[in-house]
Amino acid sequence: MLSKQQLIEYSEDARKNYVNHISIDCVVFGFHEGQMKVLLLKTHNEEKWYLPGGFVLKQEPIDDAADRILKERTGLDKIFLQQFKVFGDPDRSKVHNDMYQGLIPQEQNWFSGRFISIGYYALVDFFGVSPQQDQFSELCTWRDLDDMPEMELDHENIYKTALDTLRLQLNYQPIGYNLMPKEFTMPELQKLYETILGKKLDRRNFQRRILGFGILNRSEQPRKGGAHKAPYLYSFDLENYQHALTEGFKGGW
Repeated sequence: MLSKQQLIEYSEDARKNYVNHISIDCVVFGFHEGQMKVLLLKTHNEEKWYLPGGFVLKQEPIDDAADRILKERTGLDKIFLQQFKVFGDPDRSKVHNDMYQGLIPQEQNWFSGRFISIGYYALVDFFGVSPQQDQFSELCTWRDLDDMPEMELDHENIYKTALDTLRLQLNYQPIGYNLMPKEFTMPELQKLYETILGKKLDRRNFQRRILGFGILNRSEQPRKGGAHKAPYLYSFDLENYQHALTEGFKGGW
């Protein structure tokens, strides 16, 4: 929570530079050691968790604002970023309204009134991210999909909506280029899909279907090492991958 003086200074700066009552909240997905992960912020001296987010500069396009906010939190340029929903419940900012009630006049308080938030989700390379906290937070870190803390405001709803959108996307667009390393095995790619979907997939059916999309290249040599038969390495065919993102494909997992 900001002090009275901090709230005055922040509100003055925000009213001067940002579009009033429009925010952006981002659900950042990464994949590491067979686990789907989400990037979260924890506030100073409190066990309160939020999604990375921010506000839109007055002369800034919405998508550019999302790119800027994610670069500040992750250090990454050219993130795969998808706008998925606008969140506008009248009471979604009630926590902040109550928190700063009476600290300064309502008309001077940037956090008073109603905020409409534009939701984006991002798919990023786990190893490429350098998590950076914002001025309200003491920690910016990854949390496993099966170990998510309770979040403030409506951020849990935003996160769950993003995950549902990502699962739906698997039915008509490819997933993986932004999450997997440059080369990977078929079991590793299947594990990504299973983690997102939250269910097991038949190995043979998965391999037949994913190869049928024509978005993978197989290396001539299998992965070296290991006691068992070494699996072949695959990489994404970027031209076909981009075509599938644009044109889509049919079916479900």
